[in-house]
Amino acid sequence: MPDFISDGVRIHYEVFAPDDSAPEKRRYPVLLLHGFASNGRVNWVSTSWTDALTRAGFEVIVPDHRGHGKSEKLYDPACYRAKAMAADARRLLDHLGVRKAHVMGYSMGARVAAFLAIAHPDRVRSLILAGMAGNLLRGVGGAEDIAAALEAEDPAVISSERARAFRQFAERTGSDLKALAACMRAGRDPVPPEALAALDMPVLITVGEKDGIAGPPEPLQAVMPQAQVVVLPGRDHMNAVGDKRHKQAVLAFLDVVCAEEPHHTAQDGPGKR
Repeated sequence: MPDFISDGVRIHYEVFAPDDSAPEKRRYPVLLLHGFASNGRVNWVSTSWTDALTRAGFEVIVPDHRGHGKSEKLYDPACYRAKAMAADARRLLDHLGVRKAHVMGYSMGARVAAFLAIAHPDRVRSLILAGMAGNLLRGVGGAEDIAAALEAEDPAVISSERARAFRQFAERTGSDLKALAACMRAGRDPVPPEALAALDMPVLITVGEKDGIAGPPEPLQAVMPQAQVVVLPGRDHMNAVGDKRHKQAVLAFLDVVCAEEPHHTAQDGPGKR
């Protein structure tokens, strides 16, 4: 499974080819950006997103963020700003010769996707902000209780239920706990509302009805009135990602976007997707 070097940092990724049985091959691939303490396989493969998208004719690109999964582990919080991760994503597109992609991010990955779209709108065919809504507009400081829980030698000493949940999830994903602690201490930069308002590519916002981490969709929709919003009934931050209705909404959105562009042909060639 391949790696590449992004500004000195080794980034792991996988590429999934469109299913041979797909009715048509889509012109642009889908880049999937996972959430904090997860990785590409947990967030996107085990939840059947890659299957759903390849069956629909998309090539799918699935990286592990720096500090996550099989990518290089860094222990300085300064390495984990969202803009740095967005630059990793843009360099991955360069590395693969992909001119433009549909970009979907979940939770922390949605913040990274937003910064990618703002910095390089010409590289983003459509933008899907999943598991992150109104709180995208808010800066979030480094949560020291979660960072400390990730570093605790004995999980039994963790008193915060929220911090304990992060520690348990990180252990289930086989993560490097010290790298995740550094990432958590980096905090989360707010996404400038005026920059979001200026985006002109198609945008979809998806959020679970009970997702307190994402925040309510209304503030983000007010900034991006052109965006479609899908609220998943009864779902929270952990179980919204793999919901069948979530996939149906995203595939329907992509169908509309793809209907507005010419079909992918052999003349497009590598680097012209």
